[in-house]
Amino acid sequence: MRRTVCAKSLFELWGHGKSPEELYSSLKSYPVEKMVPFLHSDSTYKIKIHTFNKTLTQEEKVERIDALEFLPFEGKVNLKKPQHVFSILEDYGLDPNRIPENPHNIYFGRWIADGQRELIESYSVKKRHFIGNTSMDAGLSFIMANHAKVKENDLVFDPFVGTGGLLIASAHFGAYVCGTDIDYNTVHGLGKASRKNQKWRGPDENIRANLRQYGLEKFYLDVLVSDASKPSWRKGTYFDAIITDPPYGIRESTRRTGSQKEILKGIEKCPESHVPVSLTYHLSDMFLDLINFAAETLVLGGRLVYWLPVYTPEYSEKMVPWHPCLRLVSNCEQRLSSHTARRLITMEKVKEFELPGQRRSMNQS
Repeated sequence: MRRTVCAKSLFELWGHGKSPEELYSSLKSYPVEKMVPFLHSDSTYKIKIHTFNKTLTQEEKVERIDALEFLPFEGKVNLKKPQHVFSILEDYGLDPNRIPENPHNIYFGRWIADGQRELIESYSVKKRHFIGNTSMDAGLSFIMANHAKVKENDLVFDPFVGTGGLLIASAHFGAYVCGTDIDYNTVHGLGKASRKNQKWRGPDENIRANLRQYGLEKFYLDVLVSDASKPSWRKGTYFDAIITDPPYGIRESTRRTGSQKEILKGIEKCPESHVPVSLTYHLSDMFLDLINFAAETLVLGGRLVYWLPVYTPEYSEKMVPWHPCLRLVSNCEQRLSSHTARRLITMEKVKEFELPGQRRSMNQS
């Protein structure tokens, strides 16, 4: 619960029912020996009411609390700093236009811990210093960092870093972060702004400034202008996690730098005075490059987490790229429209990377 942004709170369930009578009957059948450690005379407690899709008056809340007097509470009520917190949770469905008179379900339990839902608000992109058209939502960024099991002193890399939203979530958990991007202006915070009513980016709008905003600058290593299709890293394992949201041509086009041979071939189709410096980067090639890069540079047990766009009517799990060094851990869907979605793919490195022919040459030697 110290990590999750998906769960609001965790409770130990003592009883539940579809009506107050069913709830009380359920509570009376709950083993007393499990209650006693939290209700003895030396303890302090309070009872809270949580309603979903309905607001109760103070009188209604007090009435519900008084109805629990049959429980063996022996401690003292302390509303400010109680040792134990108990909660009644009432579920009135999801339709705000059709709120029922009585709840669908009622639960009673002992509060154990809260999740980290407040991180979504405190790290909201709306409040962030430097953003772009494709800045990752704060909630999704933390979900990705959790899928990657990011922890203190990890080294986390994003090959399509953009404005660095994924680096921020990883740095929040104590990881050192770095990345690359092919867009010089984005890396250096130059050019037109993405914010409404702002024409140009300011001189201090950059990824480092974003981490500084949240007190995380000490975890920032660097971001390089680089082409993900032509990694400049020396052979070896560096990263505990690779977390990324590759461009899929919806709001940002996929590009790569062209080789001299490819550029000369393209000159025939261009005006005499123009030499193309970037070429189309096909999605299939981009994801295969990403998988291969992860297999080579992740430490054993390290994780790759990325988004894969799909056309829903034609999607099957066979479309997910694979590598013999990587094991698929999870494959989650986020619907974008009636026929499009993206899959959050999590893979773990389970085998050391070997270049083609490497094993044979080792055996011969």
